[in-house]
Amino acid sequence: MTNPVTRQAIVDVAMAWLGTPYRHRASLRGVGCDCLGLLRGVWRELYGDEPGEMPAYTADWAEARGGDRFAEAAGRHMASVPPEAAMTGDLLLFRWRENLPAKHAAILIAPDRFLHAQDGAAVATAALSPWWRRRAAFAFSFPGVTD
Repeated sequence: MTNPVTRQAIVDVAMAWLGTPYRHRASLRGVGCDCLGLLRGVWRELYGDEPGEMPAYTADWAEARGGDRFAEAAGRHMASVPPEAAMTGDLLLFRWRENLPAKHAAILIAPDRFLHAQDGAAVATAALSPWWRRRAAFAFSFPGVTD
């Protein structure tokens, strides 16, 4: 995709992944992805090459390693914004519980809806309900977004 990247372009690219089956560590639209794979695939379609090598990771990587490594990695390549100020096209990172690292990613596709890949389901949209809002720990804007 050519720059500049717009929020609508992010949503359009992300929505093309709708229905992609969940597959741990995968990142191929229509074939399989996990939540990180969804983010990686959207990144590739918007910017080309991924910004770094993806290390192998297990389903319990965040708990096993501690810290908010997902947020740290996102912060190296994207602009941090407060979760409550996230806009359409931004990345959200969620904690499953307050004391756990953030390890689930989604892309905000509307002020009250997001797209994500969750174990046991295909890539789908979901309402940004109070349950999800309480778990939103970090938000990031893609680089060079113009609107």
